[in-house]
Amino acid sequence: MTDLPAPIILTALFGARDQAFFDDQRRAYFPPERNQLDAHLTMFHHLPPTSAAELAHRLREETRGVAAPAARLAGVISLGRGVAYRIDAPALADIRARLADAFHGMLTPQDQAGWRAHVTVQNKVAPAEAKALLARLQAGFQPRPVAIVGLAAWWYRGGPWELIGKHVFAA
Repeated sequence: MTDLPAPIILTALFGARDQAFFDDQRRAYFPPERNQLDAHLTMFHHLPPTSAAELAHRLREETRGVAAPAARLAGVISLGRGVAYRIDAPALADIRARLADAFHGMLTPQDQAGWRAHVTVQNKVAPAEAKALLARLQAGFQPRPVAIVGLAAWWYRGGPWELIGKHVFAA
């Protein structure tokens, strides 16, 4: 691990069963040469490295003694050149909104825009390939609960992410 400044990515953490499901889907459908990461639900794509200490404090406040937010696998969506599962999690969206307010003025345009919670399982493929997978996954789709067990901050240095810290919700 290097100490060079790097942007911070914030993700929600899934329970083991759901993480395994999303990882299996990603291995099956994501182009292997581009698949450097486990499946993830990104809450912020680029927080400044100077926000690390404040972010850790706020994540502790949002998770310590707090029940895990309810979440639901709600649908399959098109990304144009890929496919993702839509996640409905109103309490997680509330956490994100509070963090967005706290880091107002430091957010990139992408992170300032409205949040669309999803887990990408295919990306950067031909539109026809993405459309075919979308139809296949929609045909067998069943909504179900998804376990969100915590939040994690990561350094992004151009390759696989480096964990800064995990903050787990109360059991």
